[in-house]
This record gives sequence, C-alpha cells and structure tokens, in this order.
Amino acid sequence: MKFQFKSDLIKKVQADIIILAVSDKNQILNNSSLDKPLVSKLNNIIKTGDLSNKVGDTLITHSVEQYSRVILLRVGDQKKLTAKIFFNSLEKITRNLKSKSFNTILISLDQFINKEITMYSASSYLVRAIINNNYCINSQKTSSKEKTNSYNVILHGDKANLSNVNLGIKHGEAIANGANLTKDLGNMQVKILDKKQIEKLKMGSFLSVTQGSREAPKFIILEHKKGPKNKKPIVLVGKGITFDAGGISLKPGSAMDEMKYDMCGAATALGVMKMAGLLKLPINLVSVIPACENLPDGAALKPGDIVKSMSGQTIEILNTDAEGRLVLCDALTYTERYTPDTVIDIATLTGACVIALGHHASAVFSNHEPLAKELLDAGEESLDLAWQMPLWDEYQPLLNSNFADMANIGGRAAGSITAACFLSRYAKKYNWAHLDIAGTAWNSGAQKAATGRPVNLLSQFLIKRASK
Repeated sequence: MKFQFKSDLIKKVQADIIILAVSDKNQILNNSSLDKPLVSKLNNIIKTGDLSNKVGDTLITHSVEQYSRVILLRVGDQKKLTAKIFFNSLEKITRNLKSKSFNTILISLDQFINKEITMYSASSYLVRAIINNNYCINSQKTSSKEKTNSYNVILHGDKANLSNVNLGIKHGEAIANGANLTKDLGNMQVKILDKKQIEKLKMGSFLSVTQGSREAPKFIILEHKKGPKNKKPIVLVGKGITFDAGGISLKPGSAMDEMKYDMCGAATALGVMKMAGLLKLPINLVSVIPACENLPDGAALKPGDIVKSMSGQTIEILNTDAEGRLVLCDALTYTERYTPDTVIDIATLTGACVIALGHHASAVFSNHEPLAKELLDAGEESLDLAWQMPLWDEYQPLLNSNFADMANIGGRAAGSITAACFLSRYAKKYNWAHLDIAGTAWNSGAQKAATGRPVNLLSQFLIKRASK
C-alpha cells in the first residue's frame, strides 16, 4: 500500500477511483475543481435518489468520465460532519473496495475539513481505515487464503497542508500497523520467556495462576528509550493470559475457545510498542507483560488458598477465574523499579465490564483524574472510545477477607469496579490507570476476531504526550 499527497489540479491527477462528497443540497462539494461534464453526470445520478439522504451513506457508480468508479459520500452540511461519521464512512468504503480490482484511488480532503476534522486527522483516519480493512486472518490457512489488495492512495489538497497530511499519513500507518500486530497476536497463541527469574522476584500471586499448566510462565519486558535520559518512563502493563479455562473455577464450555483472546491486553502493549518504534516517538516507554495459562489440574490453585504477592500483601482466593488481577498485581509492583511517571494496565479483566458498557467502549479507572481525562480525550480523538468508571473508597470493603489482606473477588455487585479496586492497592506509588477491554478486544460469533483495540487510543495518548 502506498500513500502520497498531491496538490496539482485534481482533474489532472490520474486515478481509477475518486471519492467525492455530496452536500445536503444534492450537489458535489468543491465542484469547481472538477470537469463540468463529470459534475453534471454525477449531479444527475444524485437526483435519481439512489444515494440516501442519511449522512455517512455511500453510493458506488461505474465508469463516469475518466474514472472506472466514483464513490459518492453523503456529508450533508460540511460544517456539521463529525469525525466519527467520517471515519465510519471511510471504514465502509474501504471494506467495499476490498473485493474490487483497481490500481489508484483519489480522495480530495478539502471536502471534509471543518472545525472537528483537520487535514491531519482526515489523512490519519483514511490511512487507518484502509490498512485496517486490508487486514486478513489467514496465517494458519493452507488453502482459500483471503487476498489483500495493494494499491496507490492519493490524498489531494492545498500545498500549504503538505506537512500536516504527511504527518497524518505517518501516524496513521504506524497506529494501524501496531493494531494489526495486536490482532495477529490475539488471533494466534504466543509464548515467550523464563520461570526461575519470576520465582526470584517472589511473584507468588502471578506464579499461583500458572500452577495448573504444563506451560511455564513468562514475564516479558520491552523498553523504548527515545526520550531524555532523566525523563521518567510511561509503563504499559498488559495482561497475558494466553488461555483461560478458569482454573478450578472452570468456565462454561460455550465459546471457551475465545479465551485465547485473554492475552489481548499483552498484545495491545506489544502493538503500541511497535507504533512507538515505527514513529521513533521521543518518549521513554516500557511494556511489562506477565504471560501464562490458567488451567485446571491436580496442582492448580484452589478456592480457599492464600497466596503472597510480590508486594508482600496476602490474597485469599475465592474464585480461580479471577486470575487476571493476580498476575497484574505483581507486574504493577514490578514497575515500581522504573520510578514511572505513569502506569497504564490493559486487561480483558471482567465479564462485568461487558455487562456495564457492552462492546462499544473500554472502561477507564484511575487514581489520577488528569490521566483519566487524557485517556478519554485520546479515545475521542482516535474514535477508540472509552468511558470512566468510579474508583471510590466505598467499594474497597467488598474485598475484605477473614484470612488475608484481601480477597481476590468482591462478589457479584460492581464486579469490574472491585477488580479495579483490587489493582489500585498495588498502584499507590505512581499515577495509574486501568483499562478493562473485555468488551472491546475481540468480536464473537461467526466473525470472531481480535479488533486491535485499544491500540488506537493508547497510540493517540502517547503521540500527544510526545508532542509535549
């Protein structure tokens, strides 16, 4: 896939397909830059009513003047077009183009720019949509592999916008490729390194989860050092349960195969690291990934057991399927050695989060309001939405235990909140946020696949941090 910016007269740019915006007055926007016969024919097509009046809807026409196809996109009042509708429309268009054969696609960005959509964001959205919809899950197939398209994408606009568009292309490519790595890792099983070092670190909580598995646990650390040497790092902690059967507290058999996605928090951390590396972001970034399986076995962790975490705090196990917090708590303690500026953990942590927010938004919990707002804003800007949940002291007593410093669950009520409360007890020495992505990390059913979320959100957060 090749992306480039051009500022010549648009009618002089050669392309097989052109994307054009249609106003609420049934007219092609910015039509003065196009050939009159083309505009006349397209306006006549619009008058037939085949393109609905709903903002964001599209219509693909065939062989109009010099183009083999013209894609008409209803924007209504250009000033009121939202980034979300624009991005969703691009997703729909690029998804439809996947089955088409062509070499070059042309889009004039000026048609979509307003106070909410900038040249930078429009180009970033377009690149992300194209790369995302050109992604295929085929790495393990021996036949009938899905084909990908490779074509040229020309983004057209005024020469004065060259730097903004090129930056949008650069960021869009890095974010999309990082998200695709997250999808690859989510759609496949992954292993990495070393049990003895984990034992030396006295990560008793993490080690307790892996007792029922024949696969050794791994603790993965990646460092991106591109910021000032004296600048405290941002640390990402990704939950890496490579398969979660629930342990002794066995999950129901239905859809249990989807529990290979329980490492999508870890995959997100890796995807974001790839983005940072591709962009050479001038920040110090660390990703920490506790990885293991959670399986039933004669040696497996049992309800009623008490384990000691790396921090020295003890935990009564009431449910072995609440294992994510047991591996994350030791990883959160481990991050203290970096004296971090910010720590963000990412985890497919609770089914309760899916009940609360469905599959549209990731949940944000934080002990630092400015950090929570940064993440929510990044979600809005990247269209990878999140919603803040409460982390009040009133919820903490639900974790009380008669036999240990805390229990690993707080009962049925407020399950995602008490899980976050549990983690907060291990994150008191730094600004911390917890992203529960149980509802957003993958799609279920016949089209099951990892989504790559929330790589877009975290990438936008880090790009903004780097710009400061």
